Amino acid sequence: MKTARHASANRMLVSVPVVDGRGTRLAASLSGTNLARAGDYNQRTVLQAIRLDGETTRVALAQQTGLTSPTIANITGRLIDQGLVRVPGRLQGARGQPALRLTINPDGAFAIGLNIDRDHITLVALDLAGEVRSRLSCEIAFAMPEDVIAYVERNLDLLIAEGSINRDHILGVGVALPDDLGRISLPRMPPGYECWSDLDVASTLGSALHWPVHVDNDAAAAAVGESQSRSSSALSSFFYLLISAGLGGGPVVDGSYFRGADARSGEIGLMPDLTSESANALVQDTVSLSALRARLESVGRPIERIDQLLTDDPMINGTVMRWIEDATRSLIAPLIAVNCLINPAAVLIGGRLPMPLINHLCDALNAALAKTNLPKRAVIQPAAMAGDAPAIGAAILPFLDHLLPSDAILIQAGR
Repeated sequence: MKTARHASANRMLVSVPVVDGRGTRLAASLSGTNLARAGDYNQRTVLQAIRLDGETTRVALAQQTGLTSPTIANITGRLIDQGLVRVPGRLQGARGQPALRLTINPDGAFAIGLNIDRDHITLVALDLAGEVRSRLSCEIAFAMPEDVIAYVERNLDLLIAEGSINRDHILGVGVALPDDLGRISLPRMPPGYECWSDLDVASTLGSALHWPVHVDNDAAAAAVGESQSRSSSALSSFFYLLISAGLGGGPVVDGSYFRGADARSGEIGLMPDLTSESANALVQDTVSLSALRARLESVGRPIERIDQLLTDDPMINGTVMRWIEDATRSLIAPLIAVNCLINPAAVLIGGRLPMPLINHLCDALNAALAKTNLPKRAVIQPAAMAGDAPAIGAAILPFLDHLLPSDAILIQAGR
């Protein structure tokens, strides 16, 4: 997708986001923009460059963004005045006037991320540098809306206090949860849980959350968050595989999350599992924490916490290793499709599976795919943001709405 490269004209060819209730941002169309909107985009781009570089200079920013030196000077001046960027000093040792060092001000802005899933609730507070300032989580099976509200009301002040968060600098709250949370049946789902499917999550949580609420799919939030992290920002295209109570996926193409015509891209967990002996089996029937928990229960080793998967118990270890073998077999065909259809630079695996087990799964999948004849094969590796990725990605959403670059802020028509 091509976007405008400069802001010298009043009308430009841009990638126009189609904005719906979930914040869909990308769909090809024609629209115009104006200089003010393009100027806002340039400021967001400069802020993001500083944020990802850690420390930089105005000269480096001009080279990196293609903006003129006077434009960079004006933008960085505004960012400093707004308290979003700091000047810790000047570079030493260079000829002439030493260049100003520019760094992000982590306390310049904050956001809250909330991840709701069938086996846990997680809250995080994120600062402008992308660091998690505080985190609270509880293991709870199939939390009802009232359970989530009670948890947030009970813990939000604690989260803010532990993170030394300035309430006045909180931009909003992002909420990440699976699509069809109440419609897709998983083991032990209680009666009444289907209420989640028709719930207006933003309105329901509004009483407990005192800032604007942004809602998105959990795998999409994880992928968006990964794309905004320093370690993964160099990957322009990747596929995010989120192993949680279910299984989700998120394609990032040319630096932007691709949602598809109906905002249901990446539904790898709902693909038919042709390797299964069960009729109408789906991939997530094997590749999910719900499936792994069910296996452990069947051998008399139920777990209450995910970290209990790392143990010296031979029964648990054997069950987990057999699950990794079966998960590898179930994922081969979907990942062949991902490689051939999307051609990502990498497949990133995240979710609540402990990192040693993510590493095991990555190794098994890389070895299995190496035996296939593909035109191009992406490396499979752990995501930079793994365990709390949906919550962290959710917290990125308010930053994208207010401060960080997004195609959406270039739109003029229909706004």
